[in-house]
Amino acid sequence: MTIYFQNNYQRAFGTWPLKEKVLTDALNCAIQTGYRAIDTAQMYQNEAETGQCIADSGIPADDFLITTKVMPANFDEKLFMPSVEQSLKDLQVDIIDVLLLHWPPADGNIKPTLQLLNKARDEGLAKNIGVSNYTSIMMQDALTITNHQLVTNQVEFHPLLNQDTLLATAEQTGIPLAAYCTVARGEVFKHKVINDIAKARQKSPGQIVLRWIMQQGVSVNTMSTNPANIHANYNCADFELSTGEMEAIRELRTHNHRIVNKSIVPWAPDWD
Repeated sequence: MTIYFQNNYQRAFGTWPLKEKVLTDALNCAIQTGYRAIDTAQMYQNEAETGQCIADSGIPADDFLITTKVMPANFDEKLFMPSVEQSLKDLQVDIIDVLLLHWPPADGNIKPTLQLLNKARDEGLAKNIGVSNYTSIMMQDALTITNHQLVTNQVEFHPLLNQDTLLATAEQTGIPLAAYCTVARGEVFKHKVINDIAKARQKSPGQIVLRWIMQQGVSVNTMSTNPANIHANYNCADFELSTGEMEAIRELRTHNHRIVNKSIVPWAPDWD
């Protein structure tokens, strides 16, 4: 199993769209809570602040799993490596733990960027490489292109969206999924089944949703600026949902409520 499914690293603290003191306060709280997997990206424009906060934590750098992502504007061959080197500098690390492509190229031709990602790995700029927002076909095609195992495909994943195809492809290709928008920006809390299970379990609705995701072998990225929620999101691994509870939540996927679509991200691929 990849590093994304070991120990604390299955639960990552996401940093979008945080900046400046809001970022520092939230990330400090997350680190003190126990988070050691930290997710950022060039597009977030907060790599330097994230790197400084981690450096100031007093915790050994080797204890952290830092993920960052190359943004589409840097997919050009002349820009890709310099952008990764800048990310290294901003994050104050010699090598990035996990380097992802933030999006598939707008033209759908994934080969050139995957080759550049492989080059970053070959040249020692990243320990591990992966992708984000890839479709199932792209995941399958990637196996014929990349020379290194892709450790994750980071995608929108929550109970209100049917991602059965991607889950099946993850199993087939050995490329695990990581979830963002895990609570559908609060939409999941409007559904009685989740609140009922949370009440019965004496857990927060957010903890129920995160546990539901994790029990499917999907790692989670969560972000909050509320200390209570940061603590609750982290403490979602000390219980297990029953088969019946898992299925009851799974039935919500018929809503097919996708947050990240072409109206928000024009270059988004045609989703499964």
